[in-house]
Amino acid sequence: MSELPTSSNSEFKPWGMEENVFIMLMHLSQLTGFIIPFGGLILPIVMWATNKDQSENINKHGKVVLNWVISSTIYCVVAFMLIALVIGIPLLIGVCITSLVFIVIGAIKANNGELWPYPISIKFFKV
Repeated sequence: MSELPTSSNSEFKPWGMEENVFIMLMHLSQLTGFIIPFGGLILPIVMWATNKDQSENINKHGKVVLNWVISSTIYCVVAFMLIALVIGIPLLIGVCITSLVFIVIGAIKANNGELWPYPISIKFFKV
C-alpha cells in the first residue's frame, strides 16, 4: 500500500523554494533598496507577510529583517539631517556599509539555518 503525500511543515516550500533559500533571499531582498527606492522595504515585508503563518523560521527571520530595515531607515534619516553639520556624510556612508555587511552576514547565517539578529538594530518586533 502506497502512502499519500501529506502536507506537513517539513514539506512547506515558500514560493517553490527550500525554506533556508527563501529565508536567505528574504535577507538579501533588502539590497533591492540600493537599486529601487523602497524596494528594500517592500520586498522583505511581502516575503515575510505571505509566509509567516506557515513557518516559525520565516516569522523569526522576517522580524529580524524588519527590525533592521526600520532601524537603518532611522539611522539614515538622522545622518541625513546631520549633513548640514558635515558629520552626516560619513555617517550615511557608515550606515550603508554596515547595512551591506549585516545583510550579507544575515543571509549566510540564514542559509546555514542560523538566526542572527543584526547587532545594532532596534527591537521593534520581539523574536
